[in-house]
Amino acid sequence: MFNRSPGAYRRIMRIMPTVTALAAVLAVAGCSSVSTDSSPKLVTTTPMQVSPVRVDQVRGDIDALVRSGIPGVIATLTEGGQTVTLTAGVADRATGATIPMAPAQQVRVGSISKTFTSAIIMQLVAENKIRLDDSIDTYLPGLLTGDGVDGRNITVRQLLQHRSGLPELTDDPEIDEYHAGLAGRTYTPAQEIAIALRRPAKFAPGTKYVYTNTNYIVAGMLIEKVTGRTYSEELTGRITTPFHLADTYLPASGDRDIRGPHPHGYTTIDGALTDVTRSEPSVAWTAGAIVSTGADLNHFYQSVVSGRIVPPAQLDQMLTGTPIPDTTFNYGLGIGNTELTCGTQYFGHTGGIAGYTTITGATKEGRAATIAMTGTPETNPDIMTLMSHALCP
Repeated sequence: MFNRSPGAYRRIMRIMPTVTALAAVLAVAGCSSVSTDSSPKLVTTTPMQVSPVRVDQVRGDIDALVRSGIPGVIATLTEGGQTVTLTAGVADRATGATIPMAPAQQVRVGSISKTFTSAIIMQLVAENKIRLDDSIDTYLPGLLTGDGVDGRNITVRQLLQHRSGLPELTDDPEIDEYHAGLAGRTYTPAQEIAIALRRPAKFAPGTKYVYTNTNYIVAGMLIEKVTGRTYSEELTGRITTPFHLADTYLPASGDRDIRGPHPHGYTTIDGALTDVTRSEPSVAWTAGAIVSTGADLNHFYQSVVSGRIVPPAQLDQMLTGTPIPDTTFNYGLGIGNTELTCGTQYFGHTGGIAGYTTITGATKEGRAATIAMTGTPETNPDIMTLMSHALCP
């Protein structure tokens, strides 16, 4: 995760890759209580095909997350075309309103946006409009030039795998989606790349894996250059409309509100829990600004893993990961994978942005799950436990 200095809030577009090394939120969550009004609630379609065991385990997990200090949690479980939604905590601390028992609660999904961006690029690869082992300079000549940075030596594949060596955009204190929103600032992708390139390359391309948000700002620019259309147009035309993701969208620059029903998001700033629901989407853009729901994310990841969004040849490359150091996770092209405690293979992503932390993904057996938190845990959640409870049969 990307953190500011102590006492300030955690930063945008995060992924939590250190699965086995993380201390479990669930292990420390019993030190406080949850009132009756904020107990987990359930809504389901009929007949319910999601395992009652999974429901009970996830119910306990999100209850524990709220006891640990997360304001609210939405868990969405999908299997066999059926969806169960569980909620715990409050949607708005100011009023004490609980999160409605409805699957169409939108949240900012942070780095989960990267899987959408990668899926579009892989469709373009299938259409012979992009080649994964071409250099970025082939498509965006002169964009990546700096101290140790040369776009002629960075391939599209390395960009999507976080093996480019590009400097991290979010290392610059100027890159702050919440305060940009307060100040009315917006950014173009070119401005953000210029900010990132104030710093030197982290390493020679292809020699390491280091998760870097700059990669997916460049990927968004690549999509726009190759197609001649905006990223939002490509997202709508290629994914959200044909796959019926009605509650998923990339907010336009300056569109700081969440359009549909949503819980408020909170982050600790200078020691005080602060409502940071409104933030500037042009900061995270194609690396982390998408808004979605648990039901939409479950359908999206099921569709990716089953080969309905990306053709088989390209999907195989997308899902084939390289090990993330010191973890049990592999990272492919915009999507991670690991083996859960039951032996089931999980494919998905995590994401964090001011006010929201989300874990999502699917299995090849047709199960999918999303856990969205309206805050940033003080201790990183045990993703392996959470997703094993949510996805194991």
